Amino acid sequence: MKKIILTGGGTAGHVTPNLALLPLLKAKNYEVHYIGSHDGLEKELVKEAGIPYHGISAGKLRRYMDIKNITDIFRVIKGFGNAIKVIRQIKPDIVFSKGGFVTVPVLAAARVLRVKGVSHESDLTPGLANRLSQPFTSKICASFPETLAHLPVGKGVLTGSPIREELLQGDKDKGLAMCQWAKGGKPVILVTGGSQGAAAINTKIREALPQLLRKYRVIHLCGKGNAAGANIPGYTEFEYVKEGLADLYALANIVISRAGANTIFELLALKKPNLLIPLPLEKSRGDQILNAESFVLQGFSMLLPESKMTVERLLKDIDMLYNEREIFSEAMALHEQVNGAKRVMSVIEDTINSVI
Repeated sequence: MKKIILTGGGTAGHVTPNLALLPLLKAKNYEVHYIGSHDGLEKELVKEAGIPYHGISAGKLRRYMDIKNITDIFRVIKGFGNAIKVIRQIKPDIVFSKGGFVTVPVLAAARVLRVKGVSHESDLTPGLANRLSQPFTSKICASFPETLAHLPVGKGVLTGSPIREELLQGDKDKGLAMCQWAKGGKPVILVTGGSQGAAAINTKIREALPQLLRKYRVIHLCGKGNAAGANIPGYTEFEYVKEGLADLYALANIVISRAGANTIFELLALKKPNLLIPLPLEKSRGDQILNAESFVLQGFSMLLPESKMTVERLLKDIDMLYNEREIFSEAMALHEQVNGAKRVMSVIEDTINSVI
Protein backbone atom coordinates (compact mmCIF):
# COMPACT_ATOMS: atom_id res chain seq x y z
CA MET A 1 0.00 0.00 0.00
CA LYS A 2 1.33 3.42 -0.97
CA LYS A 3 1.36 6.17 1.63
CA ILE A 4 0.82 9.89 1.11
CA ILE A 5 0.98 12.86 3.45
CA LEU A 6 -1.25 15.80 2.55
CA THR A 7 -0.42 19.20 4.00
CA GLY A 8 -1.87 22.69 3.80
CA GLY A 9 -3.49 25.11 6.17
CA GLY A 10 -4.38 28.57 7.32
CA THR A 11 -7.55 28.93 5.27
CA ALA A 12 -10.20 26.58 3.90
CA GLY A 13 -8.74 27.24 0.46
CA HIS A 14 -5.57 25.43 1.53
CA VAL A 15 -7.53 22.41 2.71
CA THR A 16 -10.51 21.72 0.44
CA PRO A 17 -8.43 20.88 -2.69
CA ASN A 18 -6.61 18.27 -0.59
CA LEU A 19 -9.95 16.83 0.47
CA ALA A 20 -11.03 16.79 -3.18
CA LEU A 21 -8.27 14.24 -3.84
CA LEU A 22 -9.49 11.81 -1.17
CA PRO A 23 -11.90 9.78 -3.33
CA LEU A 24 -9.17 9.20 -5.93
CA LEU A 25 -6.57 8.33 -3.29
CA LYS A 26 -8.92 5.90 -1.56
CA ALA A 27 -9.88 4.31 -4.89
CA LYS A 28 -6.20 3.61 -5.46
CA ASN A 29 -5.82 2.22 -1.93
CA TYR A 30 -3.48 4.91 -0.58
CA GLU A 31 -2.91 5.25 3.15
CA VAL A 32 -3.54 8.95 3.74
CA HIS A 33 -2.20 11.16 6.54
CA TYR A 34 -2.42 14.92 7.06
CA ILE A 35 0.06 17.35 8.60
CA GLY A 36 -1.26 20.73 9.70
CA SER A 37 -0.82 23.20 12.52
CA HIS A 38 -1.82 22.36 16.08
CA ASP A 39 -4.85 24.65 16.14
CA GLY A 40 -5.47 25.76 12.56
CA LEU A 41 -8.76 25.72 10.65
CA GLU A 42 -7.54 22.64 8.81
CA LYS A 43 -7.59 20.49 11.96
CA GLU A 44 -11.37 20.24 12.24
CA LEU A 45 -11.93 19.97 8.48
CA VAL A 46 -9.52 17.07 8.19
CA LYS A 47 -10.74 15.24 11.27
CA GLU A 48 -14.29 15.39 9.92
CA ALA A 49 -12.98 13.64 6.80
CA GLY A 50 -11.69 10.77 8.96
CA ILE A 51 -7.99 11.18 8.10
CA PRO A 52 -5.23 10.74 10.71
CA TYR A 53 -4.11 14.27 11.65
CA HIS A 54 -0.64 15.25 12.85
CA GLY A 55 -0.26 18.74 14.31
CA ILE A 56 3.06 20.58 14.20
CA SER A 57 4.34 23.99 15.24
CA ALA A 58 3.77 26.65 12.57
CA GLY A 59 4.91 30.24 12.19
CA LYS A 60 3.38 32.81 9.90
CA LEU A 61 5.61 34.24 7.16
CA ARG A 62 4.66 37.91 6.87
CA ARG A 63 5.43 40.26 3.99
CA TYR A 64 5.58 43.27 6.33
CA MET A 65 7.71 44.32 9.30
CA ASP A 66 6.52 42.74 12.53
CA ILE A 67 8.34 41.57 15.66
CA LYS A 68 6.50 38.26 15.29
CA ASN A 69 8.56 37.58 12.16
CA ILE A 70 11.49 36.97 14.51
CA THR A 71 9.70 34.81 17.07
CA ASP A 72 7.93 32.82 14.36
CA ILE A 73 11.28 31.77 12.92
CA PHE A 74 11.68 29.58 15.99
CA ARG A 75 8.19 28.17 15.48
CA VAL A 76 9.11 27.24 11.91
CA ILE A 77 12.33 25.58 13.11
CA LYS A 78 10.33 23.66 15.72
CA GLY A 79 7.81 22.72 13.04
CA PHE A 80 10.63 21.35 10.89
CA GLY A 81 11.68 19.11 13.78
CA ASN A 82 8.07 18.02 14.34
CA ALA A 83 7.69 17.21 10.63
CA ILE A 84 10.91 15.17 10.58
CA LYS A 85 9.53 13.04 13.40
CA VAL A 86 6.13 12.50 11.75
CA ILE A 87 7.58 11.70 8.31
CA ARG A 88 10.04 9.22 9.79
CA GLN A 89 7.18 7.53 11.61
CA ILE A 90 4.85 7.30 8.58
CA LYS A 91 7.48 6.66 5.88
CA PRO A 92 5.34 8.09 3.05
CA ASP A 93 5.99 7.62 -0.65
CA ILE A 94 5.21 11.29 -1.28
CA VAL A 95 4.10 14.55 0.33
CA PHE A 96 1.49 16.70 -1.43
CA SER A 97 1.21 20.34 -0.38
CA LYS A 98 -1.62 22.77 -1.07
CA GLY A 99 0.20 25.76 0.42
CA GLY A 100 -0.05 27.83 3.55
CA PHE A 101 2.64 28.60 6.10
CA VAL A 102 2.56 25.18 7.78
CA THR A 103 3.71 23.49 4.56
CA VAL A 104 7.20 25.01 4.33
CA PRO A 105 8.77 22.99 7.19
CA VAL A 106 6.90 19.87 6.04
CA LEU A 107 8.28 19.99 2.50
CA ALA A 108 11.75 20.91 3.79
CA ALA A 109 11.69 17.92 6.14
CA ALA A 110 10.54 15.65 3.33
CA ARG A 111 13.44 16.81 1.17
CA VAL A 112 15.96 16.13 3.93
CA LEU A 113 14.52 12.63 4.34
CA ARG A 114 14.54 12.07 0.57
CA VAL A 115 10.77 11.85 0.33
CA LYS A 116 9.39 13.26 -2.92
CA GLY A 117 7.21 16.35 -2.78
CA VAL A 118 4.57 17.86 -5.06
CA SER A 119 2.82 21.17 -4.46
CA HIS A 120 -0.18 22.92 -5.98
CA GLU A 121 -0.55 26.66 -6.63
CA SER A 122 -4.14 27.80 -6.99
CA ASP A 123 -3.54 31.49 -7.66
CA LEU A 124 -2.20 33.02 -10.83
CA THR A 125 1.07 34.01 -9.13
CA PRO A 126 2.69 31.82 -6.43
CA GLY A 127 2.14 32.73 -2.80
CA LEU A 128 5.04 33.26 -0.42
CA ALA A 129 4.86 29.81 1.18
CA ASN A 130 4.84 28.06 -2.19
CA ARG A 131 7.74 30.20 -3.44
CA LEU A 132 9.81 29.28 -0.39
CA SER A 133 8.93 25.61 -0.92
CA GLN A 134 9.89 25.43 -4.60
CA PRO A 135 13.41 24.01 -3.97
CA PHE A 136 11.89 21.14 -1.98
CA THR A 137 9.41 19.93 -4.63
CA SER A 138 9.76 17.76 -7.71
CA LYS A 139 6.67 19.17 -9.46
CA ILE A 140 4.39 22.17 -8.97
CA CYS A 141 0.81 21.89 -10.21
CA ALA A 142 -0.82 25.09 -11.46
CA SER A 143 -4.44 26.13 -11.92
CA PHE A 144 -3.78 28.96 -14.39
CA PRO A 145 -1.75 28.70 -17.61
CA GLU A 146 -0.16 32.07 -16.75
CA THR A 147 1.30 30.58 -13.56
CA LEU A 148 3.79 28.41 -15.45
CA ALA A 149 5.87 31.48 -16.35
CA HIS A 150 6.41 32.11 -12.62
CA LEU A 151 7.64 28.58 -11.83
CA PRO A 152 11.10 26.98 -12.15
CA VAL A 153 11.75 25.52 -15.61
CA GLY A 154 10.73 21.88 -15.78
CA LYS A 155 8.73 21.86 -12.55
CA GLY A 156 5.43 23.44 -13.55
CA VAL A 157 2.49 21.31 -14.72
CA LEU A 158 -0.87 22.77 -15.75
CA THR A 159 -3.51 20.69 -13.98
CA GLY A 160 -6.35 23.03 -13.09
CA SER A 161 -7.80 23.04 -9.60
CA PRO A 162 -9.08 19.93 -7.77
CA ILE A 163 -12.84 20.26 -7.24
CA ARG A 164 -14.83 18.28 -4.68
CA GLU A 165 -16.96 15.89 -6.71
CA GLU A 166 -19.98 16.41 -4.44
CA LEU A 167 -20.18 20.06 -5.51
CA LEU A 168 -21.12 18.89 -8.99
CA GLN A 169 -24.07 16.87 -7.68
CA GLY A 170 -26.26 19.54 -6.12
CA ASP A 171 -30.05 19.27 -5.91
CA LYS A 172 -32.17 22.40 -6.50
CA ASP A 173 -35.10 21.03 -4.51
CA LYS A 174 -32.87 20.49 -1.48
CA GLY A 175 -31.58 24.04 -1.91
CA LEU A 176 -35.14 25.35 -1.90
CA ALA A 177 -35.84 23.38 1.28
CA MET A 178 -32.76 24.86 2.97
CA CYS A 179 -34.00 28.36 2.14
CA GLN A 180 -37.62 27.46 2.96
CA TRP A 181 -38.72 28.72 -0.45
CA ALA A 182 -41.41 27.40 -2.75
CA LYS A 183 -40.66 26.19 -6.28
CA GLY A 184 -40.72 28.72 -9.08
CA GLY A 185 -40.58 32.42 -8.39
CA LYS A 186 -37.84 34.91 -8.99
CA PRO A 187 -34.29 34.01 -10.12
CA VAL A 188 -31.73 33.34 -7.40
CA ILE A 189 -28.48 35.14 -6.57
CA LEU A 190 -25.92 33.39 -4.36
CA VAL A 191 -23.58 35.79 -2.52
CA THR A 192 -20.43 34.47 -0.85
CA GLY A 193 -17.34 36.08 0.64
CA GLY A 194 -15.57 32.88 1.63
CA SER A 195 -15.54 31.05 4.97
CA GLN A 196 -14.68 34.25 6.86
CA GLY A 197 -17.11 36.43 4.92
CA ALA A 198 -16.43 39.77 3.25
CA ALA A 199 -17.54 42.82 5.23
CA ALA A 200 -17.60 45.20 2.25
CA ILE A 201 -19.74 42.83 0.16
CA ASN A 202 -22.05 42.07 3.09
CA THR A 203 -22.65 45.77 3.69
CA LYS A 204 -23.45 46.64 0.08
CA ILE A 205 -25.69 43.60 -0.45
CA ARG A 206 -27.73 44.52 2.62
CA GLU A 207 -28.00 48.12 1.45
CA ALA A 208 -29.15 46.96 -1.98
CA LEU A 209 -31.69 44.40 -0.72
CA PRO A 210 -34.84 46.51 -1.16
CA GLN A 211 -34.06 46.95 -4.89
CA LEU A 212 -32.62 43.45 -5.37
CA LEU A 213 -35.64 41.67 -3.93
CA ARG A 214 -37.93 43.29 -6.48
CA LYS A 215 -36.33 41.08 -9.17
CA TYR A 216 -34.41 38.32 -7.39
CA ARG A 217 -34.25 36.01 -4.39
CA VAL A 218 -30.95 36.19 -2.50
CA ILE A 219 -28.94 33.52 -0.67
CA HIS A 220 -26.31 35.28 1.43
CA LEU A 221 -23.34 33.35 2.85
CA CYS A 222 -22.08 36.12 5.11
CA GLY A 223 -19.32 34.37 7.10
CA LYS A 224 -19.07 33.20 10.69
CA GLY A 225 -20.15 35.85 13.16
CA ASN A 226 -21.48 38.17 10.46
CA ALA A 227 -25.20 37.33 10.46
CA ALA A 228 -27.57 40.27 10.74
CA GLY A 229 -30.55 38.11 11.70
CA ALA A 230 -32.73 39.57 8.98
CA ASN A 231 -36.09 37.89 8.38
CA ILE A 232 -37.09 39.13 4.93
CA PRO A 233 -39.14 37.19 2.35
CA GLY A 234 -36.92 36.11 -0.54
CA TYR A 235 -33.72 36.60 1.46
CA THR A 236 -31.98 33.74 3.29
CA GLU A 237 -28.83 34.25 5.31
CA PHE A 238 -26.29 31.62 6.36
CA GLU A 239 -23.10 32.26 8.29
CA TYR A 240 -21.40 29.16 6.88
CA VAL A 241 -22.60 26.13 4.94
CA LYS A 242 -20.68 22.87 4.80
CA GLU A 243 -23.36 20.28 4.11
CA GLY A 244 -25.67 21.50 1.38
CA LEU A 245 -23.42 24.01 -0.36
CA ALA A 246 -23.76 22.00 -3.59
CA ASP A 247 -27.54 22.32 -3.33
CA LEU A 248 -27.35 26.10 -2.94
CA TYR A 249 -25.02 26.31 -5.94
CA ALA A 250 -27.49 24.22 -7.95
CA LEU A 251 -30.30 26.60 -7.03
CA ALA A 252 -28.40 29.78 -7.94
CA ASN A 253 -28.76 31.40 -11.37
CA ILE A 254 -25.81 33.75 -10.81
CA VAL A 255 -23.14 34.15 -8.12
CA ILE A 256 -21.45 37.15 -6.50
CA SER A 257 -18.11 36.24 -4.94
CA ARG A 258 -14.60 37.16 -3.93
CA ALA A 259 -11.99 35.85 -6.37
CA GLY A 260 -10.17 33.20 -4.38
CA ALA A 261 -8.84 30.61 -6.81
CA ASN A 262 -10.65 27.60 -5.36
CA THR A 263 -14.02 29.34 -5.40
CA ILE A 264 -13.76 30.65 -8.95
CA PHE A 265 -12.67 27.26 -10.29
CA GLU A 266 -15.69 25.75 -8.55
CA LEU A 267 -17.86 28.31 -10.34
CA LEU A 268 -16.13 27.40 -13.60
CA ALA A 269 -16.79 23.70 -13.08
CA LEU A 270 -20.42 24.46 -12.26
CA LYS A 271 -20.73 26.89 -15.20
CA LYS A 272 -22.20 29.53 -12.91
CA PRO A 273 -22.17 33.10 -14.32
CA ASN A 274 -20.45 35.24 -11.73
CA LEU A 275 -19.59 38.77 -10.64
CA LEU A 276 -16.19 38.82 -8.92
CA ILE A 277 -15.31 41.43 -6.28
CA PRO A 278 -11.67 40.62 -5.43
CA LEU A 279 -9.86 41.61 -2.27
CA PRO A 280 -8.22 45.00 -2.92
CA LEU A 281 -4.45 45.51 -2.83
CA GLU A 282 -4.52 47.11 0.61
CA LYS A 283 -5.94 43.87 2.04
CA SER A 284 -3.94 41.32 0.02
CA ARG A 285 -0.96 40.71 -2.23
CA GLY A 286 -3.19 41.25 -5.25
CA ASP A 287 -3.65 37.60 -6.18
CA GLN A 288 -7.45 37.81 -6.30
CA ILE A 289 -7.29 40.75 -8.68
CA LEU A 290 -5.08 38.78 -11.07
CA ASN A 291 -7.34 35.72 -10.75
CA ALA A 292 -10.39 37.79 -11.59
CA GLU A 293 -8.73 39.56 -14.53
CA SER A 294 -7.77 36.20 -16.02
CA PHE A 295 -11.35 34.92 -15.75
CA VAL A 296 -12.71 38.13 -17.29
CA LEU A 297 -10.33 37.80 -20.25
CA GLN A 298 -11.50 34.22 -20.80
CA GLY A 299 -15.14 35.31 -20.77
CA PHE A 300 -16.06 33.49 -17.55
CA SER A 301 -16.73 36.41 -15.22
CA MET A 302 -17.54 40.05 -14.69
CA LEU A 303 -15.29 42.15 -12.45
CA LEU A 304 -16.32 44.85 -9.96
CA PRO A 305 -13.42 46.42 -8.01
CA GLU A 306 -14.31 46.92 -4.36
CA SER A 307 -13.31 50.60 -4.62
CA LYS A 308 -16.04 51.12 -7.25
CA MET A 309 -18.72 49.10 -5.50
CA THR A 310 -21.65 51.42 -4.92
CA VAL A 311 -25.22 50.19 -4.57
CA GLU A 312 -26.02 51.65 -7.99
CA ARG A 313 -23.04 49.98 -9.70
CA LEU A 314 -23.74 46.69 -7.95
CA LEU A 315 -27.36 46.64 -9.10
CA LYS A 316 -26.37 47.56 -12.65
CA ASP A 317 -23.72 44.82 -12.87
CA ILE A 318 -26.04 42.19 -11.39
CA ASP A 319 -28.72 42.96 -13.98
CA MET A 320 -26.13 42.84 -16.79
CA LEU A 321 -24.76 39.51 -15.55
CA TYR A 322 -28.21 37.96 -15.29
CA ASN A 323 -29.30 39.21 -18.71
CA GLU A 324 -26.13 37.85 -20.34
CA ARG A 325 -25.80 34.72 -18.18
CA GLU A 326 -26.03 32.29 -21.10
CA ILE A 327 -23.01 33.90 -22.79
CA PHE A 328 -20.89 33.32 -19.69
CA SER A 329 -22.16 29.75 -19.21
CA GLU A 330 -21.37 28.90 -22.84
CA ALA A 331 -17.81 30.25 -22.49
CA MET A 332 -17.27 28.16 -19.35
CA ALA A 333 -18.69 25.06 -21.04
CA LEU A 334 -15.90 25.25 -23.66
CA HIS A 335 -13.16 25.21 -21.02
CA GLU A 336 -11.28 21.88 -20.88
CA GLN A 337 -9.89 21.94 -17.33
CA VAL A 338 -13.16 21.58 -15.43
CA ASN A 339 -11.83 19.48 -12.55
CA GLY A 340 -8.10 19.13 -12.00
CA ALA A 341 -8.28 16.32 -9.45
CA LYS A 342 -7.45 13.56 -11.94
CA ARG A 343 -4.59 15.58 -13.44
CA VAL A 344 -3.13 16.28 -10.00
CA MET A 345 -3.45 12.59 -9.16
CA SER A 346 -1.52 11.72 -12.33
CA VAL A 347 1.30 14.09 -11.33
CA ILE A 348 1.45 12.52 -7.87
CA GLU A 349 1.69 9.00 -9.27
CA ASP A 350 4.19 9.93 -11.99
CA THR A 351 6.37 11.58 -9.35
CA ILE A 352 6.27 8.53 -7.09
CA ASN A 353 7.35 6.35 -10.01
CA SER A 354 10.10 8.68 -11.16
CA VAL A 355 13.77 8.48 -10.20
CA ILE A 356 14.98 11.30 -7.93
